[in-house]
Amino acid sequence: MTVRNKLLALGAVLLLAACANDGLPLPTRPDLASSLAQLDLFLPKQTPRDPPPAIDTAQPLTIDQIGLIAILNDPDLKSERGQLGVARAKLLQATLLPNPAANFALAALLGGPGSSSAISGGLSEDLVAIILRHARVQSARAGMYQVNADLLWGEWQVAQKARQLALDIYAGEHAIALTGRELRLIEAEIAQVTAAISAGNLTLTALSPLLAAKAAAEQSLAALGLGQLKNWQTLDARLGLVPSVRFAIAQPVFGPLPPNLDLLAATLPERRPDLAALRFGYSSAEADVRAAILGQFPALTLGGAGGRDTTAVLSGGPTFTVALPIFDRNQGVIAQSRATRLLLREQYQARLDAAVADIHALSAELTTLSADRAAARQAAAAANALATTARQAYAQGNLDQRTLTDYETTALERALQVVEFERQIGEDRVFLAVELGLGLPPTRLAPADRTAL
Repeated sequence: MTVRNKLLALGAVLLLAACANDGLPLPTRPDLASSLAQLDLFLPKQTPRDPPPAIDTAQPLTIDQIGLIAILNDPDLKSERGQLGVARAKLLQATLLPNPAANFALAALLGGPGSSSAISGGLSEDLVAIILRHARVQSARAGMYQVNADLLWGEWQVAQKARQLALDIYAGEHAIALTGRELRLIEAEIAQVTAAISAGNLTLTALSPLLAAKAAAEQSLAALGLGQLKNWQTLDARLGLVPSVRFAIAQPVFGPLPPNLDLLAATLPERRPDLAALRFGYSSAEADVRAAILGQFPALTLGGAGGRDTTAVLSGGPTFTVALPIFDRNQGVIAQSRATRLLLREQYQARLDAAVADIHALSAELTTLSADRAAARQAAAAANALATTARQAYAQGNLDQRTLTDYETTALERALQVVEFERQIGEDRVFLAVELGLGLPPTRLAPADRTAL
């Protein structure tokens, strides 16, 4: 081989290596933000001319804003969005027909009466692939829509969890403040009782219930603090933040409940992304069934062939190859596709039944919790009024410190009950909104991962 040919061969090898080098390196460091300002806070544009609206993090964030920020930045969602790229690639593959097959043969003349070498060649195409193409494209397109709907449902789930965590954190702050006040009251009473015992005015038996109450309050405060820490860490993880980030959360506000839950439940398939995903999955299975039935058509390859024999005679003509459907008539694929379609239909029915049942269960629970909250508010107001009266009586010297502390701690306990009912009602309102398919973006907020397309 000459030097020139060697250089050409080396250039061809390097060119092929460059074409094959489509690498995507793995990340080498975490991608967690240290503040809200470093997150993606821009919502999709309403119209092409409008600037993208941004969430203002300088003010306390509402639970709905926190849910939107979670959709835009949740690390798990970022990893799942690559599924849409895979689905698009499958759709592209389904639209492509198989390449035609070409063959060529050369038989050198080694002896005999012939006068030339024999040459033959042909070109053929699989007709069954053309017949099945439409059904396969329909199946792949429905599969892509299913992935997109599943991603939207995943965004809704992330938003729901972030809103719930924000709600729990807001309620937890109030619970910690009330429990801290209760603990300080008990500690003040313990100090006074201890002084009275030292002066010989009380016995040690007066201190025992106060110490038990202090231990219980300290345990409650520790549990609330630990729960608050875990909620903050989980919320930070949902937002793509380091676990130590804290920010202000606005008081949760909920509008009135929908007046007609039965009507909303009846139209649920029009709004719930998970039900839409199952419908698209069923459509994909329907197309697979049609493709399987069409697959009963015997495999047929059609083409043309020609050549020259050793006597220099030229010939050519059509060729076809057909599979004889004696043993395999695609009955296995048909049975599997029909079973898959039936399974998806049952899954859709089960999901719809569960969604409607959850809606009615949450509605009934909200009715009960609302009544309990009203009673708790009345009890808290009465306990607070008694505590106010007790403070006035203590100031006038008509009530001892121990009794005053009992009234005040009772008022705080009643206020804690109200906070807990508020938290439970808020969580159920968040769950109900998701179950009804209300209050969340009807389309995906964050684009798919470009590296997966």
